[in-house]
Amino acid sequence: MNKKVDLNGQFLIIDSFPAPVCQPIRNYRAKIFGGYANIGYKATKKIYFYGFKVHAIVSDDGYILDYVVTKASVHDAKETVELMENTHPSNYYLLGDEGYLGKELHQQLKQMGYELWTPYRKNMTGAKKHNDHQLMAIRRTIESDFSLLTYYNAENNRARSLIGFQSRLEIAILAYNLAYCLERFN
Repeated sequence: MNKKVDLNGQFLIIDSFPAPVCQPIRNYRAKIFGGYANIGYKATKKIYFYGFKVHAIVSDDGYILDYVVTKASVHDAKETVELMENTHPSNYYLLGDEGYLGKELHQQLKQMGYELWTPYRKNMTGAKKHNDHQLMAIRRTIESDFSLLTYYNAENNRARSLIGFQSRLEIAILAYNLAYCLERFN
């Protein structure tokens, strides 16, 4: 389906969202997905959760190109290179949030032929000059996509087996991408 969709946009956007498998009160008692899931931190809500983290690459107009599921504690930057290798995008600019800051990641992506843009933290030198509001507005596309994925229960995946978890997540992403195609091409 990725080959049939016109993705001639200028940017790709990368981010992740949590997929908890239980309520936060049960984080340390949960036995489901033992060895596969663990405890991670959701900075936007300032809570810890037990489950997985879904890392995704999205086109600048909202089409989900690829995703990877990891343990909840895996840092966002660790999956970036793998996602870019799997996607093989023709776009050369990648937008991320502060979770993708780091010289090593920037160098790895530059060697692959991609330019990674991340906003600087407020206390970093040159932050006001570097943090372009237009790029930050484009990067917010992925946040809108993730909120729509919650509508398809991608975040609240209460499966009890790995196959069930994977199936529900893939159905949510497929349904989202089909809705994207129907809206865009009709």
